[in-house]
Amino acid sequence: MKQERNSSPPGGSALLYDTLMWPVERAAVGAWRRRLAARARGRVLEIGAGSGSQFRWYAPGTEVTALEPDPGMAARARRRASQAVAGVRVAEGRAEELPFADEHFDAVLAAFTLCTVGEPERALAEVHRVLKPGGELLLIEHVHLRWQPGRWLQSQAAPLWAKAAGGCRLDRDTLGLVRAAGFAVVSEQPHVAGWIREVVARRP
Repeated sequence: MKQERNSSPPGGSALLYDTLMWPVERAAVGAWRRRLAARARGRVLEIGAGSGSQFRWYAPGTEVTALEPDPGMAARARRRASQAVAGVRVAEGRAEELPFADEHFDAVLAAFTLCTVGEPERALAEVHRVLKPGGELLLIEHVHLRWQPGRWLQSQAAPLWAKAAGGCRLDRDTLGLVRAAGFAVVSEQPHVAGWIREVVARRP
């Protein structure tokens, strides 16, 4: 899944990522992205924006700030931002250090991002800080399975997978981290036998 990357050849890995993900986006992920984007209104922050796959789903009038740490991905995202019907501005930066004021955004969206953030607790604390009270955290993430033997298999594969997939963790309890950061989970929709979850959470 999409990762928060540190560096890459300009455009190279972004193009490869889009090529590999195109069938998945067409089959299912695009519909999930569109449903979450429909909830995002007002001033929106997208973290780990990757190559900008989410941009086309934001509604007209939405003001989107898209944060991406990888320069190659950010460059490709800027091209997509120019074609979006929403106002999208792409900036380079990390989720653990959000350069925004407290209570600045109405919604924060992350799609397949928190699985690879180096310090997810810190990132979620930052998201909590920049969200307005009552603001929503909108997520599509793969998570540590709740059923066996799937959960055990994820744990066994996690170290090797992290090395091969840029730090992506198969065994991260993302929903647990979201709750621990002070968010209330409003809705949770499982996909792919519970491996992927579509989540709406709210800052009280």
